[in-house]
Amino acid sequence: MATTKKKPAAKILVGILTGSPNDLPTVVKVRDTLTELGIASEIVVASAHRTPDKVTDYIARAHKEDVHVLIGCAGMAAHLAGVIAGHTRLPVIGLPLSGGVVSGLDALLSTVQMPPGVPVATVAVDGAKNAAMLAARILALKFPEINQALENAAIKERARYEQTADEALAKLIKK
Repeated sequence: MATTKKKPAAKILVGILTGSPNDLPTVVKVRDTLTELGIASEIVVASAHRTPDKVTDYIARAHKEDVHVLIGCAGMAAHLAGVIAGHTRLPVIGLPLSGGVVSGLDALLSTVQMPPGVPVATVAVDGAKNAAMLAARILALKFPEINQALENAAIKERARYEQTADEALAKLIKK
């Protein structure tokens, strides 16, 4: 009887925490972009307000498992990225999410207005791709293969702009 070996899981380099399961449709875009770049990540639903112990337990686990970058995704009061930053020296990226009565402006301001000594790199409201790309750029300082993946992604993105307007419209119409 033949046995099949499972490929070992890739080492998680980016931990993505989100404050609510409702945020997952935006948050999975972070994971998907990282996956496209060959970067292993995981998503954990953990609220700064409702499950603060889960947040700190994850941060402790991330340190033990040598996770390199943490991304905190939250809407409204959006304290998650700041709470993460207060419990680690790892790079923390804040992804403010839209929603609430001011469409994410509250989340943006909560994420970007950190006290001195508790930095959070903040991307645009719902800027999932930029959160992933920033994490990748941080990792590229240590991992040459990620630097190459970023270069390949940039070349691919630039190629989209090398086409004529008519070619681009034809592709849009086919969709």
